[in-house]
Amino acid sequence: MAARLSTINQVARIFCEAVKDVLEAATDSKISFSPTIQNIPSISLKPDVGCFVQFAGDYSGLFIMNLSGDAALEIYRRSLTYMGLPESDLADDYASDEVVNCIGELINQIIGKARSMVEQEYGLTAENNQPKAITISTAITLSIATMLDKPRCRRLSFKTQDNRPFYVEMNMEQTEFIRLFDVERAERGDQMDIDAMMAQASGESLEDSSGSDDDVDVDAIMAEFSK
Repeated sequence: MAARLSTINQVARIFCEAVKDVLEAATDSKISFSPTIQNIPSISLKPDVGCFVQFAGDYSGLFIMNLSGDAALEIYRRSLTYMGLPESDLADDYASDEVVNCIGELINQIIGKARSMVEQEYGLTAENNQPKAITISTAITLSIATMLDKPRCRRLSFKTQDNRPFYVEMNMEQTEFIRLFDVERAERGDQMDIDAMMAQASGESLEDSSGSDDDVDVDAIMAEFSK
């Protein structure tokens, strides 16, 4: 029997599916991803286009997407031409407001779909602030002040249809999702032996802790770039 994925890896898998589904639907193109999830010590915004969004509720964390200028342009141009805009009307500079705003809107759709998928699978909810996309020339390490203690961090690797790489980085608070029963059964209100389920759940191993040296307050970053 295959080993059970830890919670952070389960959520990373859900975010991976959300990224692929949203971008393929928006661009009418193929998005591929690596089957390997990387365990990293911290998450960062990286050149050329970075986008970040914080989510909080039953579970909390931070989601980042980092794209090269070529990857951002490809996603932007495919998205807009799929909507019917002529290529001659589109921006050809990844640093333009049109490209950055397009990426930000796609991130908004991705985080919304991912939250919906987590709620559907686990019955847990979270809210997010407005995603912020920026162009940057150097890496910026992010953390969420006072909210997360030693968050777990993961990196996911993707490629556009034209084989241009981009990356998702995310972190979450130290938490474990222990399913007591199927969400559908809970919604039906079936009678359950809660004591037996709790006893079974308590026998499962908890995740290993991993630290992070994130040293920049995301609130300060958001305030700076929202001016």
